[in-house]
Amino acid sequence: MTQAAWRQSVMDYIRAEARPVDKYGHQPRLYALATEIGRGMDYDDDVVFAAAWMHDLGVFLGHRPADPEELARWDHVPYTIEKSRNLLAEWGFPREKLDAVAEVIRTHQPQDEPALREAAILRDADILEQLGAIGALRALVKVGRDTRYATFSDVLPVLKRSVEQLPARLRLVQSTVLAEERIAVSQALLEAIEKEAGTLLN
Repeated sequence: MTQAAWRQSVMDYIRAEARPVDKYGHQPRLYALATEIGRGMDYDDDVVFAAAWMHDLGVFLGHRPADPEELARWDHVPYTIEKSRNLLAEWGFPREKLDAVAEVIRTHQPQDEPALREAAILRDADILEQLGAIGALRALVKVGRDTRYATFSDVLPVLKRSVEQLPARLRLVQSTVLAEERIAVSQALLEAIEKEAGTLLN
């Protein structure tokens, strides 16, 4: 199968499986960010593409546990790696690159320490997606839908932690450049919320 064919299979599958449906936008944005971060670098774009599109499969409804207690203990990464490995092989993804995709997915979160260049690129892109206007949208949409966030006051600490802690975890120079505007947007939003609501946010 050609590269175009397996990539189309990946995109079609994620579009169909992404639930809630707003989760779909993260994948194309993440790949676009990764491409921007990696411009001029020597890396395997097949690996980054596959990992960017597949990395959150285990957080989609229908893939993660429905029971709240099980969900609280759920680690989506092992599930995502196993499922991605099988699906990508089925779609014609180069088998010799499956281990690299698994490693990128394994180390894509901010607390992880990526060893592969592709992993560093994707992890930085994923951090950027948690900052700025997009980061705020992704957090705020969980209010009332995620049992952890019943009110806006519940999700506000997520926004604060993101802007306070995540920029320092970026690895690559281009990522820090791209982060500057997003950090400013995050800070401005938090200041506006504080000014407009004070202790009355709820």
